[in-house]
Amino acid sequence: MDFLAGTTLGRSETGALMLRKIQTNAGVTARHFARPLEELRALAGFSDANRVWLQAALELGEEVLSGALETAGVAPDEVDAVISTTVTGLAVPSLEARLAHRVGLRPDVRRIPLFGSGCAGGAVGLARLRDYLLAHPGHIAVLLSVELCSLAYQMRDTSMANVVAGSLFGDGAAAVVATGAQRYQDTGGPRGATAAGPELVDAHSHLVPGTEEALGWDIGSHGLRIVLAPEVPALTAEHLPKAVYDLLGRHALTPRQVATWIVHGGGPKVLTAVEQALDLPPHALEATRRSLADRGNLSSASVLHVLDTALRTPPAAGAPGLLAAMGPGFAIELVLTRW
Repeated sequence: MDFLAGTTLGRSETGALMLRKIQTNAGVTARHFARPLEELRALAGFSDANRVWLQAALELGEEVLSGALETAGVAPDEVDAVISTTVTGLAVPSLEARLAHRVGLRPDVRRIPLFGSGCAGGAVGLARLRDYLLAHPGHIAVLLSVELCSLAYQMRDTSMANVVAGSLFGDGAAAVVATGAQRYQDTGGPRGATAAGPELVDAHSHLVPGTEEALGWDIGSHGLRIVLAPEVPALTAEHLPKAVYDLLGRHALTPRQVATWIVHGGGPKVLTAVEQALDLPPHALEATRRSLADRGNLSSASVLHVLDTALRTPPAAGAPGLLAAMGPGFAIELVLTRW
């Protein structure tokens, strides 16, 4: 309630009651913000917000990227490629270019900056990570996601889309270190790794025609204004099953055989749509719902946080998993894994 209480809408009694109802329905009990609330409320326009975003994004990005490399037992100069994804701020040079020397990456590291995938960016990044390592099986590549949603929030926008977004989104970052198949076979995996993740088996994208205005940003002098249509849960329910069956069918699998569901925490209505559309068993999305409650919707970093949770209690070796995220387009992005 505190984040939105200072907005134009939250200053009236009626507005405050509406905010309380929306926030209760969001299912978010705690979030982290990159800067104190007082500083966020005092930002004077997009230029000011983006300046603070860049500073905070570099601090958080360096922390998670260095931490992921240490956990994986990979020295920074062993990284051959870095993919970055963000949608909550703008930076040229991009984040991974600004961070390369700060974390000790080689000057010849291959950089793949992504922008515009929104909440699907974590899944898109993993898919491009897989593509790169298929082409370069002897390499090591990393994915970095940094999303500071609080610094894109429009304090004076009282639209329902903005109020809902302000109740759902939080700030966060994540990094993934991946090894090509040849490198893994030759070395037995990174030295001193303390956590081993699943194999990235396959990926699938589904772009729904005529839905460009369902989800995204309205970009202008005001900054990044959320576009969030109420049809998003219905679009998910209608189009997700075909995408899932198309991907699983290539591997003679069904949803019932999937051991872990790593789904983007898009909000309670979206998660319910996923459960019903795929007829998932009870508690299949428990990790996602817990992530949403504890941290809010972290945009592209959400599925990576849920993946990190799954790493702590992995299923049996060889079990299939599915990672799914929906984003602007309207786009459905899927990654099939093998534990």
